[in-house]
Amino acid sequence: MEPLGLYIHIPFCLRKCKYCDFLSAPAGEETMRQYAEALVREIRLRGEKFSANMDSADRAPLAADISVGRGSICQNHKKYPVDTVFLGGGTPTALPADCLLSILRAVRESFDVLPGAEITCEVNPGTFSPELLGFLAGEISRVSLGLQSVHDRELQLLGRIHNYLDFLDSYKALRAAGAANVSVDLMFGLPGQTLADFEGSLRTVVELSPEHVSCYGLILEEGTPFFVMEEKGLFTGNLSLPDEELERQMYRAANRILGEYGYQRYEISNYAKPGFESRHNLRYWQRRPYLGFGIGAASLYGKRRWSNTRELDEYLPILLGDAEALSALSRDVEVLSVKAEMEECMFLGLRMDRGVSEKTFASLFGRELSEVYGDVLRKLEAQGLLSVRMEADGSWWSLTERGVDISNRVLAEFLLDE
Repeated sequence: MEPLGLYIHIPFCLRKCKYCDFLSAPAGEETMRQYAEALVREIRLRGEKFSANMDSADRAPLAADISVGRGSICQNHKKYPVDTVFLGGGTPTALPADCLLSILRAVRESFDVLPGAEITCEVNPGTFSPELLGFLAGEISRVSLGLQSVHDRELQLLGRIHNYLDFLDSYKALRAAGAANVSVDLMFGLPGQTLADFEGSLRTVVELSPEHVSCYGLILEEGTPFFVMEEKGLFTGNLSLPDEELERQMYRAANRILGEYGYQRYEISNYAKPGFESRHNLRYWQRRPYLGFGIGAASLYGKRRWSNTRELDEYLPILLGDAEALSALSRDVEVLSVKAEMEECMFLGLRMDRGVSEKTFASLFGRELSEVYGDVLRKLEAQGLLSVRMEADGSWWSLTERGVDISNRVLAEFLLDE
């Protein structure tokens, strides 16, 4: 049985950043504690359902039927195995430490968290007390630390609550507490950002030697303050947005500089020292099963995909009330067609540096990759956007550097006609 990955959404932050369209907002402690209690209940109930059905393929739990009776997990049932857990947000460390502990305790009591499981927590600098630091050091195997820039003027523009020294203090505190797997997030394509600015951020961060670095280009998401500023024409002069060519230069700088320091790109935006790739995120790109807990959290199990309600005022009453109402959480329940699965296999697989295996594609869908996508593959290869290579287990297709530059356009080629 393939282990699950668990994603746990903490929708709280101290202040909303100007570029952020994630499902998150500030909240008071009472609301956060109620949410943590509801999360614990959802984890226990879903864990009971999945564990009760794990030995019966024809009774595999469905998104539309995640309701169970009252009571604890039957001792005669094994618990469903889990090998990655990811606490994301928002800012998970906005929660009190005892709430985070209760959430992870519920995970361990409701699922079989395998030895060596990767347990990640997203953290923003300056958001953890000594108690939270103890939680991060004792319960978490991987920390994802949101920096975005080493330049305070850029951090202030983004609406971040910290400056670079806050980040540095947090990074050193995590290391002193024993954190051995730390990822740092950076952004490029910021208003007024120069190539030298971004290279300065990169070199400053890699000198600290985190195990993992993520580099994301700014996207102006509808509904965010940055989107409104762009609509009003406020990104001009010293705040002009980098053009497409400058963004490409920044991305190439990331590849070059991180490569110099021993980091390997394994996905379009992610770089790691050997052995420190994010196992949980690889699960998404490889379309392996995962369950999402909390508002807005998505799940993929078998051929079914669904997400929870995005409304806190719907989530709390359901999970603090009758357990039979748990199925009412599910939204956008979808039974994936083979067409949709093949498209996703290509969209997500080609984001990874290793790419898509012809052998894996054939084993998943019972059809050769060339049979489904032969014309597209040949066209993109001729355009220098895809390349194919031979490995011990057969042929693999991957994006070239030029293909990465225009990846969205390339990936759109893998949409299949009805």
